[in-house]
Amino acid sequence: MAQINNLANLKKVVDGYMSQVPMVREHCERCLASARWHGNALLMVIDAAFDSIGLNYFQSVVPKVELFRQKYVESGKIVTMEDLVKAPNDKLREIWKNSRSWKVAREIAAYLARLKIQYEYDDRTALIHWAKNAPLAGWEEDPIGSISGVGINTYQYLRMMGGVDTVMPDKIVKKVIYEILGKARVDTPQDDIDFVLFVEEIAPQVGYKAIELCWMTWLIQSEAGLSRTEKYASLLPKI
Repeated sequence: MAQINNLANLKKVVDGYMSQVPMVREHCERCLASARWHGNALLMVIDAAFDSIGLNYFQSVVPKVELFRQKYVESGKIVTMEDLVKAPNDKLREIWKNSRSWKVAREIAAYLARLKIQYEYDDRTALIHWAKNAPLAGWEEDPIGSISGVGINTYQYLRMMGGVDTVMPDKIVKKVIYEILGKARVDTPQDDIDFVLFVEEIAPQVGYKAIELCWMTWLIQSEAGLSRTEKYASLLPKI
């Protein structure tokens, strides 16, 4: 376990950041229960695939996932992982034009569909089963990690939505965590895997979950002069 000499100072710094995002615990509890998007694993996969190309999550990804839900899930046209695998490209591109995202989403869905058959699962249980058994070390060899277009951030994001208390080593998360560690005079791990393991270890030592620290880093960012916690306060409970 990571040994922090000035743990009290680190906790004080972390508490200051976490106090800015009071709703983060509730949101993360929903994520760890695999209950985002009302527990719809197909939408979670699409969310991760859209997010993989780096567009603004709240302004670009969330509205398009919601549009997919309204147009195809609610209508019964694309409801399961198998449905997505078989769906015509032109119909999918009406919602989201990036072919790479759909390729990622389809290949993830195809693997989860195979798990469903193997274990007689539903979509959500298949995602949870994968996430609980997906390794961090050697993630590139995992059936989902090895999919072209799935980097470590998409992989970790899916594990989080499958109920794993972990963190994504993306640039925003690293920037904020490094800022916190710098203020607390704690050394910062640079390697992605080391970073994830470090945050997983220190989070409970300062009274939080790793996933809460991860979401905090995104939610304290500002857009148009407002923090995301303020700007998207009504949206967060829905996703």
